[in-house]
Amino acid sequence: MRIIAGSARGRVLKSLKSRALRPTADRVRESVFAVLGEWVKEARFLDLYAGAGGVGLEALSRGASLATFVESHRPAGRVIEGNAALCGFEKQVRVIIAPVERGLAVLRREGAVFDLIFADPPYDRGELGAGLARLGQWPEVLAEDGLLIIQRSRHEEPGELKAFRRMRSLRYGETVVELYQRWTQEDGRVAAQPRPRRQERCRRQLPRDGVGGPMGLATDAPAQREVRQ
Repeated sequence: MRIIAGSARGRVLKSLKSRALRPTADRVRESVFAVLGEWVKEARFLDLYAGAGGVGLEALSRGASLATFVESHRPAGRVIEGNAALCGFEKQVRVIIAPVERGLAVLRREGAVFDLIFADPPYDRGELGAGLARLGQWPEVLAEDGLLIIQRSRHEEPGELKAFRRMRSLRYGETVVELYQRWTQEDGRVAAQPRPRRQERCRRQLPRDGVGGPMGLATDAPAQREVRQ
């Protein structure tokens, strides 16, 4: 596993030899960040089910301002800290050793808000619905103009995700990556457009997709099959 682009490009990250950990494949990670484009710059990034931290560290390398990692496996948490130090990001990193539901509860109590939330629950272990249910209950941990990115097996469905609207779905073989924005409770529309500084930097916009307006995301990702709603 390596950092693909940015200030730490090419840095090889450590991992654990554990069947419980499944790092996001480089090609999927590269494609996801190509879709996000300049959205990552200055973002507050939350990496749920963080594993060895490859996704959050990639975000920091590409210009995110800080990254918080939630991981229940303590040895993996130590690997994240070591990888952050290896990349020179230790001052921008926080690691919470806890199940995702508990980690989200801690962040909610603290009033933490993130511009980008990435969730990659273990496949076929029933954690997809439980973790996302907490996000549905506490959408305020995502900024009103933020993005929730979910990586899952194509054989699993997240079900109804309260307070969020799915904007785009991408498929990479057996892996599906979905992008969501928040609904407002008052009028049932997507909560907000990207802040002006983000809107100006984004080169292209997603289609309106029937509701909520364009999201302002770059769309020059490597070729993949796209599933639109």
